[in-house]
Amino acid sequence: MDIKVVRGNPTPEELAAALAVVRARAAAAATAPPGAAEERDAWSDPSRLAQTRLPAPGPQAWAHTFWPR
Repeated sequence: MDIKVVRGNPTPEELAAALAVVRARAAAAATAPPGAAEERDAWSDPSRLAQTRLPAPGPQAWAHTFWPR
């Protein structure tokens, strides 16, 4: 794993702290079961908002755009 400092001049302590975080994240991702990052709660799924059709355009359409009938 190569890490390159692009901007700034970090101290050895700052660089060690950043490297520890990167290695910890890599180790956690390697030990996670496959598909764990892809799971979502149903309430956070944006497709649930599109389950009903939007009302036809017209003068009163704004009143029914969010609340289902």
